[in-house]
Amino acid sequence: MGLSKYRLGDIIENVDIRNTALQFGVSDVRGISNTKEMMPTKADMLNRALDNFKVVLPKHFVYNRRTTRMGDKFAITLNETENSVIVTDDYIVFRVKDENILISEYLFMLFNRPEFDRYVRFNSWGSATEMFVWESMCEVEILLPEINIQRKYVRIYRSLRKNLASYESNIDDLKMVCDGYIDKLKQQQPLNRLGDYIETCDERNSDNKYTLDDLRGISIQKTFIDSKADMAGVSLTPYILVKPDSFVFVPVTSRNGEKITLAFNDSKDTHIVSSAYNVFRVNKKEVLLPDYLFMLFNRPEFDRYARFNSWGSAREIFTMDDMNDVMIPIPDISIQKEVVNIHKCYLERQRIASKLKEQLNNLCPILIKGSLETNS
Repeated sequence: MGLSKYRLGDIIENVDIRNTALQFGVSDVRGISNTKEMMPTKADMLNRALDNFKVVLPKHFVYNRRTTRMGDKFAITLNETENSVIVTDDYIVFRVKDENILISEYLFMLFNRPEFDRYVRFNSWGSATEMFVWESMCEVEILLPEINIQRKYVRIYRSLRKNLASYESNIDDLKMVCDGYIDKLKQQQPLNRLGDYIETCDERNSDNKYTLDDLRGISIQKTFIDSKADMAGVSLTPYILVKPDSFVFVPVTSRNGEKITLAFNDSKDTHIVSSAYNVFRVNKKEVLLPDYLFMLFNRPEFDRYARFNSWGSAREIFTMDDMNDVMIPIPDISIQKEVVNIHKCYLERQRIASKLKEQLNNLCPILIKGSLETNS
């Protein structure tokens, strides 16, 4: 049996179930990333009425109609869990009508191909905001192999997803160990003023030794990134050096997704950053490990602390003086090393999981291609 062509609107249907009984709360609200994953919402849910939110049942799809500011990717996902969640009523929810014609996971593999992202962007319309509306989704045409071929390749996909989920579960366990360890230390150890263990660094690139290749920005994920600033005609001499084992943070905390933008240079290279940033280092490494301090900075409670202690009118600022006043538990150096080792294991597993997700997404076009060629 050969391939069959379908208009997507003939084999999927819009689903509009509302949270009218309020059976789902704030903890059930989800957003969608352009990596095609569900995630806890970043929206401010304070005083938001949830009765009009849409329910996304298991094996249902949901997508964000707005395609601008998505990095040329389409924010769509499939609820592959056993639990229902809710999303803003601005999103589109739909499901496959008949799994004997099209398997949901097979359709999701089709959506995971870069060519589908390109198709959606090309077919999005609007002025200030470009949208890929439900009618446009229905007009998509797809080629489908017979159902047994779909099942064969979906089994491969499900196996990979299961392995990834198992790996991610172990990551969550490590994070719980780290968080529990720190919480215990905060209860058992006296708190110490951070300013007694760190010092400000203000060494400039005055001799222009460091170039644009060494220039870095900082993300709210607390990592260094390539600078996005327009550097045409800009002198690099006032830029501050961030040497190995040094920290850097952006004083401005407003409009940062409730996070403080901070990074730790754990490489052997020296970076340069804007003179508007603050750079510091630990000056008593025999008492406080820089890696241990960075682990404390990565906790959500530190983001909350920094935001709460930021001040200003048009822009809220967390200054170097505020950083010095932070109180932290400093256990024996051997205990710090133990906690850091667990945290490093957590970060490495997190990195591997991210790589596995990327590989899974890259495999989707290959699996689709294989299924089509098998049935041709």
